[in-house]
Amino acid sequence: MSDSQHPGAYAQAGVNIEAGNEVVRRIQAAVKSTRRPEVMGGLGGFGGLFKLAKYNEPILVSGADGVGTKLLVAERVGQHQSVGIDLVAMSVNDILTLGAEPLFFLDYFATGKLEPDVTVQVIEGIAEGCRQSGCALLGGETAEMPGMYAPGHYDLAGFAVGVVEQDSVLDGSSIQAGDKVLGLPSSGIHSNGYSLVRKLLADHDWSASYELGRPLGEALLEPTRIYVADLLPHRDILKGLVHITGGGFYENLPRILPAGLGMQIQLGSWPSLPIFDMLAEVGNLSTRDLYTTFNMGIGMVAIVRPEHADRIKGAYLIGEVVADEGVELI
Repeated sequence: MSDSQHPGAYAQAGVNIEAGNEVVRRIQAAVKSTRRPEVMGGLGGFGGLFKLAKYNEPILVSGADGVGTKLLVAERVGQHQSVGIDLVAMSVNDILTLGAEPLFFLDYFATGKLEPDVTVQVIEGIAEGCRQSGCALLGGETAEMPGMYAPGHYDLAGFAVGVVEQDSVLDGSSIQAGDKVLGLPSSGIHSNGYSLVRKLLADHDWSASYELGRPLGEALLEPTRIYVADLLPHRDILKGLVHITGGGFYENLPRILPAGLGMQIQLGSWPSLPIFDMLAEVGNLSTRDLYTTFNMGIGMVAIVRPEHADRIKGAYLIGEVVADEGVELI
């Protein structure tokens, strides 16, 4: 057998270098579509270059996250682009809570056997998430590790870096009793609570609609909403932001509040999403269970002065800051 015909020791061990090269070729256009003027160089180097300019006292803000077991939903449905959006959303929404403008994002895709079609779908989703948040997909890593992951499985991780002027960092220190709590709607479950979701819905027909207006599998894969464009233009009126992720309302809302303050949240002050109604019914979940696990239709919370309560388009007035610690749902 000639050298050109010999598969090579690494290929015999289960690593397909050509499949990796194919992925790089196919994602070039998607990555290029996220480019910002500050990006230096192109795809394929050992690191990404980004020129930081136009700031007086820049504070870099970073965040890292994954998609969790929602990836198993993508595998069951056979649709992989939306989880790429989720990956970006979870990190850029986190750094947004500090008032940061996302600058760039890097991803890590790991699998046992590289399937170029699946990998390209995921990375195209990541690029879409970057476009929605205005950041550059600066680089990433695709790892093929036979024996580490079962056939058909993969994992995702990523991190975002953003910037905020030192005097514009949102740390919640100016929040006081009487401030208003605004809720920005979620697109659905986002990317938390899927271990419980899959347990509750494992035996359901994911191609059926169940009064959701679309197939259940499609509803479960609805990507996480990205709030950068909604909130960055209003940074001057924001006192604090809370990303409602794992831990729901009870765990996340107190994280932004100064000592001695709490929140009263008025249930019914925003529309209910059918997917949460379904989960509550199927799982016979208590209000406490629901609001400790899911976002319940509110993906981001903003705290503002009373006179600014109507400034953010599409936000619902859902509550008020009170002089009593804890979160109370009324």
